[in-house]
Amino acid sequence: MADELRPLEEKLGYRFKNRDRLVEALTHKSYKKPYNNERLEFLGDAVLDLIVGEYLYTRFPNAREGELSKMRASLVNEAGFKKLADALRLGDYIYISAAEENNRGRQKPSLLSNAFEALMGAIYLEAGLDEVRRIAIKLIEDCYPKIDLGSLFKDYKTTLQELTQAKFGVIPDYVLKDAFGPDHNKEFEVQVFVNGRLLATAKGKSKKAAQQEAAHAALKLLKEESKSGK
Repeated sequence: MADELRPLEEKLGYRFKNRDRLVEALTHKSYKKPYNNERLEFLGDAVLDLIVGEYLYTRFPNAREGELSKMRASLVNEAGFKKLADALRLGDYIYISAAEENNRGRQKPSLLSNAFEALMGAIYLEAGLDEVRRIAIKLIEDCYPKIDLGSLFKDYKTTLQELTQAKFGVIPDYVLKDAFGPDHNKEFEVQVFVNGRLLATAKGKSKKAAQQEAAHAALKLLKEESKSGK
């Protein structure tokens, strides 16, 4: 393989021993090779979830479980991984088809996020958890000058809106499906639609709470679909 990937390795601070694994981590399924980065992406996702969880647990010894979960969710997601991928200029190195190239594939949040996860998965297989931790935490701290709940956490509705605007060019539509129970203990059921498609339904003690729960469920669904290539 040519030295075209050396600058990426220099940004990572890591030199691959198995060059084929590096290429695999950067190969999108559209490139039509016998291999692609989907399996490494699956592995990298799990590794990063653990590393970020451990990092936050250690860094914030007095934080409650819910606060830690919210901070991790703000870092371990498509937008968060795209931010880290951009810091590496990962879009310059991925292997994609001509059609994806014409479709601005090198700037796609899902494609960049997946490639970043795959890259971390490849390093994990070759060098282990400590090396991935070193690289990932350095990137996170470089990209996020301030790491705390107030700086990181955005409510689920805001996160969903940012995602759907980037991915589909539209914002979500929330519809009140039902309200039931006595006035002092009323419960609301809300549906969230994107492009006319029902993504999720959720209940809450207020319309706002139900919308947040519906947005949370929709984000989980869209993440799973992104992982499965839908």
